[in-house]
Amino acid sequence: MIDKKWIGHELPASVLPIERSRLQFFAKAIGETDPVYTDTAAARDAGYPDLPAPPTFLFAAELDSGATFRLIEDLQIPLAKLLHGEQGFTYHRAACVGDTVTVRSTISDIYDKKNGALEFVVKTSRAVNQRDELVAELRSVLVCRH
Repeated sequence: MIDKKWIGHELPASVLPIERSRLQFFAKAIGETDPVYTDTAAARDAGYPDLPAPPTFLFAAELDSGATFRLIEDLQIPLAKLLHGEQGFTYHRAACVGDTVTVRSTISDIYDKKNGALEFVVKTSRAVNQRDELVAELRSVLVCRH
């Protein structure tokens, strides 16, 4: 069983610079066809100062920093038993090329279902830009099956 002592645990902050080539690569990788995510002129015509990050891009911050993998190790969840159960985003403003986003996450809940056969870890996060403006709130649920 995942120890509930981890509820309230704060992960180290993860810093993600928003870079043009990475956004373009990500948009292509996810099959995004809207030119606002790949063409600077289209982004500016749409009212952005530069290319905006595609909707799920901020998920990369804690993957890049290693915070997600450290959390999995700390909670002693075997990778072979790990599932990504849910991911949600609430956006407050765009993150665009030139911005630096910092994500701070907290384990907000740990619970089980099916008499412990499935354990759930709920992580809530806040992403702010370099001006400390709220960019997005994220909610992620990891599932450990036994």
